[in-house]
Amino acid sequence: MRPLPIGIDDFKKLRENNFCYVDKSLFIQELLDNRSEVSVFMRPRRFGKTLGLSMLKYYFEKGFDPDGNEIDNKKLFNGLNILNAGENYTKYMGQYPVISLSLKCAKQPDFEMAYESLIDEIAQEFDRHSHILLNSNLNSAEKIQYRDMIEKKGSDSVWAKALNFLSRCLKKVYRKNVIILLDEYDVPLENAYFQGFYGQMTDFIRSLFESALKSNVNLEFAVITGCLRITKESIFTGLNNLEMITIRNTNYAEHFGFTEKEVANLLSDYGIEEKRKEVREWYDGYRFGKTEVYNPWSVIN
Repeated sequence: MRPLPIGIDDFKKLRENNFCYVDKSLFIQELLDNRSEVSVFMRPRRFGKTLGLSMLKYYFEKGFDPDGNEIDNKKLFNGLNILNAGENYTKYMGQYPVISLSLKCAKQPDFEMAYESLIDEIAQEFDRHSHILLNSNLNSAEKIQYRDMIEKKGSDSVWAKALNFLSRCLKKVYRKNVIILLDEYDVPLENAYFQGFYGQMTDFIRSLFESALKSNVNLEFAVITGCLRITKESIFTGLNNLEMITIRNTNYAEHFGFTEKEVANLLSDYGIEEKRKEVREWYDGYRFGKTEVYNPWSVIN
């Protein structure tokens, strides 16, 4: 019997260690079918958003280790539905540079600490891609600035355009547009609102997002997740390429949370079918579009 992935939100760790996994890989298919340039998903807490973005990263990313050796992640998807979806979808596997950030680190008591936490997160992503410094497609000025970003140097205006600069560097090396994944985008803003520095944080996040997502010629597409819908005027000003997917939308309804059938299969796999009514009473009650879903964290626990 496979162990349950309690608290595990890294797709690679989950698959390599043979944890129980409810197959959500057709999220990739629907994402490719819809082709929105920027998709923002609003879902409640503990509904698998981070794991979903992690899956996207390992599927689309043409990854390299620190020495520049290519990493093959196809084995992580063995036995999953997406590999049976056809060549129109599998041809995108391992083809793109991916920028992946979580903004939950910005839950801090003041703006300075929150800002520093975000800079640290961005710098780590620069460092994760540091193998591109070995590539001759980057000129000396770009390499100097890139190293400065890893070392967390630079003015506020430089950091506000950091994702745009990173995507430009990645495009020059990979010769492919960049996929950007941003998890828990709302955490810095929600926290700043209650801590009293909402204006400062909004200005920075808006600048960061605009440079990365608006008229970025190096962007293939972006997927953003959060729990709260921050008003469009706050941070998505001017983004005409944006699709908001809330719990009212019928599309993507089955890709976050467990469906009735998935819960029934889980209970059967673990020999506790008799708990089905009890589980429904406790953990059902969510509806995305027209689809009833269960809280996955609660069911697994």
